[in-house]
Amino acid sequence: MLLYGLHPCISALNNPDRVIEKIYLTDKKLIDRLPPTLSATMRKNIEIVPKEKLIAILPREAVHQGIALKVQPLEPLDISDVIHNDEPNQIIVILDQVSDPHNIGAILRSAAVFGANALILTDRHAPKETPTLAKSASGALEHVPLCFVKNLAQTLKAIKEAGFWCVAFAEEATQTLSQIDLKGKIALVLGAEGDGLRRLTSENCDFYVKLQSTSEFSTLNVSNAAAIALYETFQQQNK
Repeated sequence: MLLYGLHPCISALNNPDRVIEKIYLTDKKLIDRLPPTLSATMRKNIEIVPKEKLIAILPREAVHQGIALKVQPLEPLDISDVIHNDEPNQIIVILDQVSDPHNIGAILRSAAVFGANALILTDRHAPKETPTLAKSASGALEHVPLCFVKNLAQTLKAIKEAGFWCVAFAEEATQTLSQIDLKGKIALVLGAEGDGLRRLTSENCDFYVKLQSTSEFSTLNVSNAAAIALYETFQQQNK
């Protein structure tokens, strides 16, 4: 797989769990932007290439900023690794069939900023690690692990048994996010735009909330809603 752009590539180079096979640069001056801790072995894998080569091997209209990495995908987390954590305050984000890699990347970025432990996605109808997702995450893919599950309803039951409160977002909810206690182990559950949460997903959640808004226009992109939810949860847990 190829990663591109300064933030995703520098974050990957700083991640000891990321296996990197090749570093492509379009200018020798960019070597100064690489982490000073980069090993001599890794520096031997640097290849200076013309911009045309990056354009040819990367997605169309990719903003590469003169750098790309040939890497192996990160190993996804197992759900047991996510829920068996003794920290008193935790945040995980669960996406029900959210499929746009740009949205997932943006959610990862917010999750990293506000200290989420993991991002859980459905095994079907959700993209795996891709260059577009990594670029949208702006390096956060290296900080917030992904966890893919086959049965989201069963996963929610396991999460609740591990002490998490599952907070679902629904426009028809009667209470707002700020009206509930978000301290402790919290799973923020968001659905795809338009379809929202599936029935079994919704039925296995503990609370149903909406974001306070004007009555004239109340819909948000799922990544924007996730950012607000993560901020509110982080604020309550760190008072």
